[in-house]
Formats: sequence, structure tokens, C-alpha cells
Amino acid sequence: MPRSLSGRLLVTASLALLVALAVAGLGIAHMLERFVTHGLDERLDAQIAVVARAVRPDGTIDRGVVVDVPPFDEAASGWAWELRGTRDLLRSASLGSADIVVRDRDRHGPPHFDPFGPDVGRPRPFDGRDPNGQGVHGRVLRLSTGRGAVTIIAVGPRAVVEQPLRAALLPLLGSLLLLGAALAIAILVQLRFGLRPLATVRTMVDEVRNGKRRHLDATEPTELLPLVAALNTLIDTNQIALAQARGHVANLAHGLKTPLAALRLDLAAPGCDPGGRLTAQVERIDRHIRHHLGRARAATPAGVAGAETSIGAHVDDLVAALGRIHADRPVRPIVAIPDDLAVCCDPQDLDEMLGNLLDNGWRWARNTLHVSAERVGAMTRIRIADDGPGLPAGDLEHVLQPGVRLDERGDGHGFGLSITRELAELYGGQLELGVGSAGGVVATIVLPAS
Repeated sequence: MPRSLSGRLLVTASLALLVALAVAGLGIAHMLERFVTHGLDERLDAQIAVVARAVRPDGTIDRGVVVDVPPFDEAASGWAWELRGTRDLLRSASLGSADIVVRDRDRHGPPHFDPFGPDVGRPRPFDGRDPNGQGVHGRVLRLSTGRGAVTIIAVGPRAVVEQPLRAALLPLLGSLLLLGAALAIAILVQLRFGLRPLATVRTMVDEVRNGKRRHLDATEPTELLPLVAALNTLIDTNQIALAQARGHVANLAHGLKTPLAALRLDLAAPGCDPGGRLTAQVERIDRHIRHHLGRARAATPAGVAGAETSIGAHVDDLVAALGRIHADRPVRPIVAIPDDLAVCCDPQDLDEMLGNLLDNGWRWARNTLHVSAERVGAMTRIRIADDGPGLPAGDLEHVLQPGVRLDERGDGHGFGLSITRELAELYGGQLELGVGSAGGVVATIVLPAS
């Protein structure tokens, strides 16, 4: 059996169709044979009835009553009758002086009429072959008289039945083939229409995985509703479990980052770690924390595939929040992002990346902070440029390292840019730093487009 559901249904339906057509063909052929044979029996019975009128109750024969109904009066026509009594023997004109000889078709011996039963007063059918080997169909009637039993036999060529059947066989086969083709097309249409809801469910599952929808929606057919409900329950359960696991790991990682940053600064003091052994262990712990934090993010349904997140709405919210936080700085944000532009990224991760870059830009900008985004092929580039003092070209890559701060004034531990870089790379993108035309820093996040 094929491995696909449609293939199995097609095979079973095709086998059932072939069996049904074969049974229908045999049934129709049998009904046609019975219909034609019934007409032949009526002609034979009519001749037997004419001959039976010549038999008197005392067993004598009235020869003047006997009449040959056409074609029994034509010589060598294949139609013949014979009356056998205890003392009399009459034959049809088609026989002339020859005896009617009918061999049993199965045993090829002399005629055996005993199987037709005792004297019942009505004709009984039989089949056999004439002396030339041609098939014949006959009727026999046995009458009881005062002199004993009288047997009347009438036969006709079997070709009378076979020729109409052969003539009807070709149209019958053609009709069955056309019917089979129509039913096969109906089966294919039925399979395509009947299995379409499964394809719809598969498409919705892909959309859930890609973040375009949260649940599966289906109202028909009713047989799929339990499956859709079970899948939705599984999706909710996985989201809850993954969100809890991610939250635990993230909380642990964020809780350890600040003490590690303080410990790193303490160890950097002169004479605290002469050999650098403790600093190396701190760096090792920090790498493990970041590694497991990244795995927790990648394990969520909005991991690398990501959810469909609109950029403009999140930038507007962050700009409004940072404007209140840095109310003491006269920075005017200029945002130019299309409303329909979105990326495949978790909303929280996008907020963290944009928040780190916008916060840095706001801290260093003199007057304006430009935020723009555009789609380039399969990726989206989000550009944040300030008009601040900028950085030397040699320091642009250096500031992306964890814990590196070029200005020790103010709050922070130097992890914002490195976290943003890790998150962008986790989604298959990158973080780029450059020098703007106004001399400030231009930070560009490249993320997969929705």
C-alpha cells in the first residue's frame, strides 16, 4: 500500500471500482442472456404446444393437426422438433428422414432426458450439441397417456442467443469503460476535495511555526475538529513550558550578569589578580551564561524562524519611553519607518536590541537621532544614527566585546552592544557599526524580513 493517505484511498477505491464494474458487466451479460434465451424458449414452447395438440388422451397421434411453425419447416435451418411415443415417431420438415440427435454437452453421450424430471406437463430446458458439434438449445415435454409416456423435443441453434450477446458485448464494454473513467475522475475529485482540509491544517501549522498565527482555526469537517483542538492544546502547552523555561534561564542569566560585571571590574584593579587566573574564570562563567541564554531564546517558537513583528510600533513605544527617561537631553528623534515593514523576530528580543541602540544613541546625540528601516531582499535593515562625537574607526569593533566601555561615566556595564549583537546573530542577522556623515555613530541591525 502507498504510504500517503491519498494513495491508499485511491488504490482501495480503484480496486472497489474494478470489482464493481466486473460484477456489473457479468450481471448485465447474464441478464441479456436470460432475456434472449427467454425469447428462444417462447418460440420452442410455441412449436411444442402445436405438436402437443396432436396427442390424444389414449396415446394415439392425430397427424393432421401437426403444423410446422417457421422456421421448423426449413431444411437444415437448425430448428427441429420430434415427437417420440410408444408406437409413433414424428419429425419436423427441417429434419426430413433424419433423427434428431442431441448429445449431452458435458458427457458427449446419447441424450439423457431423465434429469428433466418426471412427467410434469410443462417444457423443461436443456443445452447440448448437434451431430455437427454446433451448440443447440432445446425444450422437452413429457406427457402421460393411456399407452405410456410421450416425449416432445424442440431445439434451436445456440447462435440465436450467442450472436446478440456478441453484438451487445462491444457497446457494453465501451459503456463500462466510459462509466469507469467517469467514476475514476469522480474519485480523484473527491480525494482532492475531501483531503483539502488536511492541506489547510498543514498550512496553518506552518503559519504557527513561522509566527503568522497563534492557533489553528477550523470549523469543518467535524472529523478534524478534535485534531485541531488537540494541536491547539499542544501549542499552548509548549508555549507555556518554553516561556517558563526561557524566563527561568533569562532571570538567572540577568541576575548573574551584574555581579559578574562588578567582579570583573574589581579584578581589573591593580594587584587584585596578578596572574589573570580569576579573570579567566569569570570570563568562562560569563560565556556559559550567554550560551545558555541564547539556547533558551532559540528554543522558543519565536526563535530563529521568529514571529512577525512590526518595527514601527515598537520603535514608537521605545522612543516615547526614552524621551521621558532622557528628558534632560534636547534630542529630537526623527523616525522614518514604513507602517507595513516587519521582521521575523520575537517582540521582546526586538525591544531589547532596539532599546540598547536607541539608549546609546540618545546618550551621545547632540540634537537629532535618526531612525529608519528598509527591506533589502530577504532581510530588513534598521538604521539608528546619532549626531554625536562618534568613535574612531578602530574602536567600532572593540566596543562590541562584552563589558567594554569607552566612557566610564554614567550607568551601565558595557554589555548592551554585545547582547544586541548576539541576539541579531541568533536570528541569522548581524549588527554593524559605522561612522555617519555627520560624524556620529551609525548602528545597523540586519534581521530576516517577514
